Amino acid sequence: MDMADETVNLVLVGSAVLTSICYCYFISSTLPKGTLRLLSLLPVLLLFAALPLVLSTVLLTGITTFFITWLATSKLLLFAFDQGPLSPSAYPPYKPFLLFTILACFPIKINPPNPKIPKSSPRKRSSPLGLPTKAVLLTATVLIYDRRDLLLRLHPDLLYGLYSVMLLLFVDVMVGFFVSSIGIVLGFDLQPPSNEPYLSTSLQDFWGKRWNLIVTDTLRHTVYNPLRLSLGPIIGPTWAQLTGLLGAFMVSGLVHELTFYYINRASPTWEVTGFFVLHGLCVAAEAAVKTALPDRFRLRPAVSVVLTLGFVVGTGTRLFFPPLIRNGADQKAIGEYKYLVGSLNALMGNLASLTWWWKFPR
Repeated sequence: MDMADETVNLVLVGSAVLTSICYCYFISSTLPKGTLRLLSLLPVLLLFAALPLVLSTVLLTGITTFFITWLATSKLLLFAFDQGPLSPSAYPPYKPFLLFTILACFPIKINPPNPKIPKSSPRKRSSPLGLPTKAVLLTATVLIYDRRDLLLRLHPDLLYGLYSVMLLLFVDVMVGFFVSSIGIVLGFDLQPPSNEPYLSTSLQDFWGKRWNLIVTDTLRHTVYNPLRLSLGPIIGPTWAQLTGLLGAFMVSGLVHELTFYYINRASPTWEVTGFFVLHGLCVAAEAAVKTALPDRFRLRPAVSVVLTLGFVVGTGTRLFFPPLIRNGADQKAIGEYKYLVGSLNALMGNLASLTWWWKFPR
């Protein structure tokens, strides 16, 4: 892994993204919403689809695909019709270009103001685990990974369970870092990256209210709602909701399949698409069962949490993680994370030494 070359590639990607966002804000926004504006955005959308191919490291490729190829593209598609977070009515009128750029490039969402909560009131944390704690736990899981031979001897599924914890923590730490940093700098109340997914009592609860909330919100506005509203008059509201639900899971699966292609640079196996389609079907079945059964037949929360997380980890073991492990992306990603932590420790040590030297009496 030549980090010098990868740094140059990252600068090129960042420059291309910033130039594209300037074009969208200053050129595309002046065109009428609808087909004409969408056509003007097509070169940007195609560029965003190609940018991950410029990078070679697993973490940077995955983050770029998540931030730009998926979320930024979805926001621009909504922007073409004056909808979504990039619509002028969706953010405060001051510093519009800065906000447009930040909202387009990062996985954040501004929470609407709550008149019942004074601005001076401290914000309620959405999780008992703060960002520093999650970062420490993530590093701990990486250290445990070094003993993967022991885990494999005990039971292979233990390693997959460790991967599940690592993925949950990594997404929370990565998105949480940007949410916290941007929220502090701009003074906005931003949506948290997740809401304690380890306490999910059902698949509906996990996918709809707790895990990776910015993706859930994006799929709701770009896939679920358009399908539900357009098909409702034709096939009825119930079937339209089901179609929208399955469509959202299908799109999520295809985007993850594309992400795995960028990371692995290998032909898709469609396992990860199958993972999301399976979960979409199970969420639909779960909703039907809940509607049919009275409340007194519902499982206790402690039992439902174990069953929900067990199903997520179990299906991930068979369908989600194998394409990454088969191509060695897991070991590459962990190696890159160790390199990043080591570089940050060295930087903090140099800063501490510089501070000590500056304060030393001369």
